[in-house]
Amino acid sequence: MQPAPTPEVLISAHRCGAGDDRHGENGLQALQHSVDLGVDFVEFDVQRMLTGEFVISHDIPHEGRELLAYEDLLHALGDRIGAHIDFKFDSPDYLYDDFNLPYEIDAVRTAIEILKDPGRVLVTTNHVHSVRAVRDWADAEGLDLKVGLSLGRLTRGMAWHERLSTRYNELFPSRMIEESRANVVVVHHSLATLNVQRWARSRGLPLLVWTVDDAPHLRWWLRDGMAWLLTSNHPALALDTRDRIRRRRTSAA
Repeated sequence: MQPAPTPEVLISAHRCGAGDDRHGENGLQALQHSVDLGVDFVEFDVQRMLTGEFVISHDIPHEGRELLAYEDLLHALGDRIGAHIDFKFDSPDYLYDDFNLPYEIDAVRTAIEILKDPGRVLVTTNHVHSVRAVRDWADAEGLDLKVGLSLGRLTRGMAWHERLSTRYNELFPSRMIEESRANVVVVHHSLATLNVQRWARSRGLPLLVWTVDDAPHLRWWLRDGMAWLLTSNHPALALDTRDRIRRRRTSAA
């Protein structure tokens, strides 16, 4: 019997795929370019305004700053590209007593209503309680939804013992993953090579690697079976690299 083919690594355009253009991050122009390229997912950061509106922004929104509305971006994805939603907020602690109440659930419900397919929705965040709430809600609704806990956050400004504890828990993430009920392992590529990739594979969990931008690392991580999905600020380069790998595989068959 021939072994089953190893699936190609999917590609998500990080912050809509604006590349080195910081002003274009999380914007419609970058998103449209990524959609035209044919990426599998578009990743974007979501914040919640005090008014209750969801907007596309990595940082906490400032008054007077013009931001892209969450629903407008979802509609702009068209009928094929997946939404990689990265929550940059969480809810007040008391709302997590009932998994229907956190604000994250409203955002996920809106995405599924607009895209009409939970398979096109991927949720990531570094908040354990947010991941668990979304997973519990999805299970209650009977939805097969991918939800990942992000590992590899910046530790700048932390005390040395906090940095050490954070990195240890990320390199050996069993406790956090189990507590969050994440069904996707989301990790910075520098940590993935140390231990997390092996850990995720041993437990049969999809691995999402972020954020890979240079050619050597793209060639490494886009090899078949290395990960489930990879995010990149340079989706054109990532897609070209994957195409080259595909052509080499085809010519060798």
